[in-house]
Amino acid sequence: MSYSIDSLTADCYPGTSCLINKLDIRDEEMLSEYEAMVTTAKVALLAQNPLPGNFDFAHYRAIHKFLFEDLYAWAGQLRTVDMSKKGTTFVKAGEIKTLGEKAFARLNHRNNFAGLAHEAFVKSIVDFYSVINLLHPFREGNGRTQRVFFTQLIRTAGYNIDFSEIDTDELMVATIQAACGVNDLLLAVFRNAITGDMEKQ
Repeated sequence: MSYSIDSLTADCYPGTSCLINKLDIRDEEMLSEYEAMVTTAKVALLAQNPLPGNFDFAHYRAIHKFLFEDLYAWAGQLRTVDMSKKGTTFVKAGEIKTLGEKAFARLNHRNNFAGLAHEAFVKSIVDFYSVINLLHPFREGNGRTQRVFFTQLIRTAGYNIDFSEIDTDELMVATIQAACGVNDLLLAVFRNAITGDMEKQ
């Protein structure tokens, strides 16, 4: 939960950086551990039974709600505070809805990248991944929601990816670089990670 936000106490218990939660856990480390346990189980459920949807913004928000609704009252809702992390400034809270709907509309307009050869598919995924990372629509849980959504999107298009096999530090560095306009490393990460449909290459 190492975000920089407008107020260190936004959505947190008074005098702490621990997010207000349904379990009333007021220790940030304990909340992080419980959150990881709950969401890991839910990610596993979604791997077996993906959440139905049209890969639009509503679908994306529904995934976040499913993952975090046992912990936070605002699960699935757009954040109301401006945030940054490790030098990356995310989309301002007041612009998330409009920009998010436009981004997902473009994805749907491109038929969710279905039918693309591997290299074209990888480039499209990287571009969209970078956009959604900068959108960062939720107060917490953006990375996990992103990985679930992109796994489902990629598999629906006939390819495969396993985020657990991707080096998390390398992905983080690649994402930060992409936010600065340099996506070479992110392309390399996804090029290696996305497999399947070799006959389309």
